[in-house]
Amino acid sequence: MPNWSVTNVFRVLTRRKPLEDSSESKLAKVLSAFDLTALGIGSTLGVGVYVLAGEVSKSHAGPAVVISFLIAAVASIFAGLCYAEFGARVPKAGSAYIYSYVTIGEFIAFLIGWNLILEYAIGSASVVKGLSTYLDSLCGYAMRDFLAEHLPINIQGLSAYPDLFAFIVTIVFSWAIAAGAKESTRVNNVFTMLNLGVVLFVIIAGLFKVSISNWTIPKSEVPEGYGDGGFMPYGVSGIIKGAAVCFYGFIGFDCIATAGEEAKNPKKSIPFAVIVSLAMIFLAYFGVSTVLTMMLPYFSQDESAPLPHVFRIYGWHVAEYVVTIGAMFGLCASLMGAMFPLPRIVFAMSNDGLLFKFLGEISTKYKTPFKGTMITGLLTGILAAIFNLSQLVNMMSIGTLLAYSMVASCVLILRYDVDERRESRIMSNGLSHTPEQPCALWRRLFNLNRQTVANKQSSRVVTVLVTLFSAWCLVFSQILTKFEEDLEHVTHFDVLLLIVAGIPLVVMLYMIHRQPTSGVQLSFKVPLVPWLPGISILINIYLMIKLDILTWVRFAIWISIGLAIFLAYGIRHSRLRQREQRNSSITMLSVSSETALLQRAKYGDSPSLGNDIQLKFLPSSA
Repeated sequence: MPNWSVTNVFRVLTRRKPLEDSSESKLAKVLSAFDLTALGIGSTLGVGVYVLAGEVSKSHAGPAVVISFLIAAVASIFAGLCYAEFGARVPKAGSAYIYSYVTIGEFIAFLIGWNLILEYAIGSASVVKGLSTYLDSLCGYAMRDFLAEHLPINIQGLSAYPDLFAFIVTIVFSWAIAAGAKESTRVNNVFTMLNLGVVLFVIIAGLFKVSISNWTIPKSEVPEGYGDGGFMPYGVSGIIKGAAVCFYGFIGFDCIATAGEEAKNPKKSIPFAVIVSLAMIFLAYFGVSTVLTMMLPYFSQDESAPLPHVFRIYGWHVAEYVVTIGAMFGLCASLMGAMFPLPRIVFAMSNDGLLFKFLGEISTKYKTPFKGTMITGLLTGILAAIFNLSQLVNMMSIGTLLAYSMVASCVLILRYDVDERRESRIMSNGLSHTPEQPCALWRRLFNLNRQTVANKQSSRVVTVLVTLFSAWCLVFSQILTKFEEDLEHVTHFDVLLLIVAGIPLVVMLYMIHRQPTSGVQLSFKVPLVPWLPGISILINIYLMIKLDILTWVRFAIWISIGLAIFLAYGIRHSRLRQREQRNSSITMLSVSSETALLQRAKYGDSPSLGNDIQLKFLPSSA
């Protein structure tokens, strides 16, 4: 009978995967730093670069959209640096899933992985749906009219017709990804380079028609409902609201981390790819938004297609067509980038025994999880074909923001983790250090004993503080929302309340800062720990609480399905559980052998007695 005590259940749920897993990867290591960088740019810099600047400038920030993009880029770089350190630390397929597995435990890792499956599936389906709609609009919606007439779907909540084009494109892209990582990234590199070429063309062409006067329009010339004119027509609150929207324009770079196991030199190429891709994405957004708002007043922008609109006004029809083609390349690169990580997440979870085994089988011909890729592609194609995805897109945001928060938390926990090798080295060299000993709680929290080597006590303190910090971020974010939503009616009491709520966050980060750090050498480390990861956690939690309640309800349903799979299959087939059972069997056999030798030494060579004793010590499975 299994022992279901609280202690045993907690141990099972929090068992962690070793940082250095001895199992050798079966995936082909073929991706260079350039491939990873192009993958990150392609998955992130999609159709948003052609739409987002016009939408945010007209509705939220005006010409100050450039500052909104800067704030969003800084916030994204905070998360990106955390991914970069983990990529250098754990170069395995699985991204945030594997990061949380080695840091927090199996249960949380499963939830994060299950979350990422949802994120990438919906992300891929929404991109291919956008590609289908975009092409259909260029053809006068001939496909929509034909399918709606001949194959209508009269079910509420589903699409009006099956989008067969979206389904076929998804299957084709799935096959391209399944055929090999190198082959699929070559296609992605072409799409990404063409997309960047179009963005560069837009910026250079637009510079011939820019005017600084569009950043200094007086209030008297601004139509009613479009703010006060000038550079910041909607004030500081408008810039912050715009930054929250712009932040989602940087989502997607985390797909770089999922390809860690297929990179030639992951410990160096992953940090390089993350940082370079985010920098290039920011420059693209910044350049397009600057040119766009200088070519045309912010209140005259077209929210759905701002670039074709502004070139049409100036009579540049060639540029208009070039932008249309660029949007197609951007959508194709986004689709490749969105679909590439999904089978890698499924492969990592299946390889660890938390999902069904056949999903992680590696093709001997292609050296990729062929079955898993095609099955996830089929599911994504069905989503894109028959579902109306407009209400589900926010669920993708929850998955991404939760993964960002978890990675930042993992960076903090591992940076202050127990450093057994360093401690043993100090002891072997005869050097003195402050031993682990009981002391007053407040002295432990602020490390007043000047402990220099991370031990179990200091590691436990950091883990608790990171958990409390994340929980208090929820409280602080609730108070902060009033400043964004109703800045004009903020009182002195509200300001005082915000300051009082912010003090515990600073104090907790200072307590973490005081703890001894691990001496593990990495090719890349996040600077300004714990402050930078702490700010990243706060930003992500703040954006999460702004999502509507229905999104959280749908998210809860998806998590419930995942919990059922974990409890029915994953918890029993976990590779860590099987490894523990093998180790336990080996230990028992060793004990039985030693006992048998002692008995022989005491009673003489009695085969029957030795066999009886050995049988008593053998586990039932043996």
